[in-house]
Amino acid sequence: MKILVLNAGSSSIKFQLFLMEEKKSIASGLVEAIGEKNGAYKIKCLKSGKVEENKNCPIKDHSDGLKIIQKNLKKMGILDSLNELDGIGHRVVQGADLFSKPTLIDEKVIKGIEKISPLAPLHNPAHLKGIKTALKQAPNVPEVAVFDTAFHQSLPQKAYMYAIGYDMYEKYQIRKYGFHGTSHYYVAKTAAKHLGVDFDKFNAISLHLGNGSSACAIKNGKSIDTSMGLTPLAGLIMGTRCGDIDPSALYYISQKTSKDISWINNYLNKESGLKGLAGSNDLRDILKLIEQGDKKAILAYEMMIYRLSQYIGSYYAILGRLDALIFTGGIGENASALRYDTCKDLEHLVLHIDKDKNAKKVEGIQELNKDQAKVKILKIPTNEELEIALQTRKVIKEKM
Repeated sequence: MKILVLNAGSSSIKFQLFLMEEKKSIASGLVEAIGEKNGAYKIKCLKSGKVEENKNCPIKDHSDGLKIIQKNLKKMGILDSLNELDGIGHRVVQGADLFSKPTLIDEKVIKGIEKISPLAPLHNPAHLKGIKTALKQAPNVPEVAVFDTAFHQSLPQKAYMYAIGYDMYEKYQIRKYGFHGTSHYYVAKTAAKHLGVDFDKFNAISLHLGNGSSACAIKNGKSIDTSMGLTPLAGLIMGTRCGDIDPSALYYISQKTSKDISWINNYLNKESGLKGLAGSNDLRDILKLIEQGDKKAILAYEMMIYRLSQYIGSYYAILGRLDALIFTGGIGENASALRYDTCKDLEHLVLHIDKDKNAKKVEGIQELNKDQAKVKILKIPTNEELEIALQTRKVIKEKM
């Protein structure tokens, strides 16, 4: 069974092709700068290592982009036609209240995604381009939308509502939705399996840490709270996003700078976080600056750790019992110093990290806690694309 996973952006298409019997990706690639004169693509066969690449070719639209993927997969002997696929899974960032689980795509689903696009104006319209293009080029292949927000649809109302007028929720669906749900679900079920715990009895705090970061409290296998909110701006300190901030600060910024709300929104999303505090959104740069004694870098790092500690503590409180603390994402999987500094002062929460284990680079799942620790501290590589493929297969089998 072959399933293609597509993540369409406004000017790009990322993809992976999975052989589901082995749960392995057999090809991956990126088509970018769609709509520009100097488009580019790079497509790799993961078995042979062969790469097809062009860094300067006009790519008119997403339709051309998908044709390039199909042409090169055929050239590599991997797939003659998209119509040979057993399914196509699409990443969709925002599902809002309409979609609480992966969904087989039809015209009604497309209209639903269009309806909630104002909640994710940078993402959902781009995903729709990918969906509509794939439906035209592979009309007989079942396609499934997998929503980043779906895992968080189990949040209780007391956790997802904001303390503003209830009519704002009724009229405009203003509430917490959360993101990174596919990743949090994947690493949580992987952790439960690794520890031999039934997923429906598994309690964990999952930390997806990258340029965008979020925390998730998981109780009995379900998300009960998460740090991102209506948008991915809320919560942890990120590469370019500020995370939690007093909303009145926005009014004060506007008053002092004479900037409008669009400028402020861009500033908080793209010019804040580590970049705003220390000049770089890359934690590796921040750590180098710390070695040089840079005070702003030290402050940014300490603030990042402090915010992580706040969320771990508050989520531990609402969970009551904790089986595992999970680190994932580009930073969570690779920044051993951050993992150690996050956990070292949390021993009163029964989180005992082993400094030597944490410092070792190990492929796959890694236990970082001391041997006799009650709560496991795990590093688990996320695989959102595989999870999308797995959920796509499940939906297709249920509908057949």
